[in-house]
Amino acid sequence: MAVISCAQTLQFLQPRNLSFPPSSRLPSQFPRVCHVKTRVSFKSRKTTDITPNLLVRASSSSSDFTSTIGEILREVSIFTASGEPVLFKDLWDQEEGMAVVALLRHFGCPCCWDLASALKESKERFDSAGVKLIAVGVGTPDKARILAERLPFPLDCLYADPDRKAYDVLGLYYGFGRTFFNPASAKVLLRFEALQKAVKNYTIKATPDDKSSVLQQGGMFVFKGKQLVYARKDEGTGDHAPLDDVFDVCCKVPVA
Repeated sequence: MAVISCAQTLQFLQPRNLSFPPSSRLPSQFPRVCHVKTRVSFKSRKTTDITPNLLVRASSSSSDFTSTIGEILREVSIFTASGEPVLFKDLWDQEEGMAVVALLRHFGCPCCWDLASALKESKERFDSAGVKLIAVGVGTPDKARILAERLPFPLDCLYADPDRKAYDVLGLYYGFGRTFFNPASAKVLLRFEALQKAVKNYTIKATPDDKSSVLQQGGMFVFKGKQLVYARKDEGTGDHAPLDDVFDVCCKVPVA
């Protein structure tokens, strides 16, 4: 099977009439954009900006997140990969439990397969630190299972948010420019070999049926109980939080 590069990944999602190379073609099932200067035909969504690379701690007095964000998120309903509804508050100990919540763009995003692969390789480290790993993606549970089976990825750590409820609560970026034209997306090229490995069993069938979902960006969050202790929004496609930063927050080994 041919390996899909980041550039090729973006090509199959590009509108027909934007100024891209002639070889770029948008599959017929994608909505068509009439003109680059006109409104695109994807439905718009409001998001609340937060500061990238934001580190939120108990002593912090400045945060774009309200102190009740954990309370709000805990009531959001998503689905397990097997299709059962579940509330965020039931995913980890809401008193003292630590959880890393990684929100992927969507299950058909090759860059997110790369992130999911890195998370899977880090799971043992999270487990040894008593940290619950939770990966959420946009799409239905059947799309989640495609990623889980083909990557592979542990099913008990994977959840589906087809209506992007958690993404809206956390104010993650959404839009055409963020998805295709943000300079931060170039960072994925630094992980090209890892991306090649992650997508060796990739299939576009994992892409959500609601094609507006491909414009959603993800983010990384760490909670201790209901308290948000780390947050980072992806600036663009493939602009994932450095896992070393996440480890520094929740998995740092104390000095003896």
